Amino acid sequence: MLRIALLVFVFVFLAPIAVSAALYYLRNDVADWRTADRSSAGLLPPAAQNPAAVVRVFSARTVSWRGIIASHSWIVVKGAGDRAYRRFDYTAWGMPIWVDRFVPDGRWFGSVPELVFAADGADAEQMLPRIRETIATYRYAKLGDYHLWPGPNSNTFVAAVMSAVPEMRASLPATAIGKDFPYDGRWVGLTPSGTGFRINLGGYLGLTLGWVEGFEVNLLGAVAGLDIRRPGLKLPGLGRVGI
Repeated sequence: MLRIALLVFVFVFLAPIAVSAALYYLRNDVADWRTADRSSAGLLPPAAQNPAAVVRVFSARTVSWRGIIASHSWIVVKGAGDRAYRRFDYTAWGMPIWVDRFVPDGRWFGSVPELVFAADGADAEQMLPRIRETIATYRYAKLGDYHLWPGPNSNTFVAAVMSAVPEMRASLPATAIGKDFPYDGRWVGLTPSGTGFRINLGGYLGLTLGWVEGFEVNLLGAVAGLDIRRPGLKLPGLGRVGI
């Protein structure tokens, strides 16, 4: 049994991370974070030309070698009639909640963001009060609260917002290390989508089962599992692989 467990650990956790590392170095795009591209990826129209309310959740690979295993997530919102988007990030620099410090749909230091969730119009407008309230009352908003691992980090912050708006029916990617950190202080409870349950030991070890989140095993922040709703695998480093 010990040998089988070791083989599972190697093939499910270590091998995907090794493949992700190889792909990272083969791309040969290691860049200085100070000069890395942070321009718009063209995922949002100009706010002034879009009168409808907007809610977006984006995620992109993190800076330098950390992008081998991890991604950074953020939230973009706009009320109906507003002529500018508002972007919310949770970072390690200064006060952790940053507002409008980056382009709403900008590349994250060279990495093109992935769209995790999108809502427009009346659906987005109904979500905005809860999103704003969750951000305003976030329990880890003080200087020094940010912790890269196991959390709270940017993915913990976004997961907390998504939990406050379960009708988003979306899940952060497997590479969003920190998404399983217990932002509400509870180690047992519903998944952010409200479609299942999870057990989590402080972000170090956990088990998730839900219709939206699928089946996930969290080992030291690395996530492996199965996507049930859209058949596929969730692998550390590589993220989702499937249909």
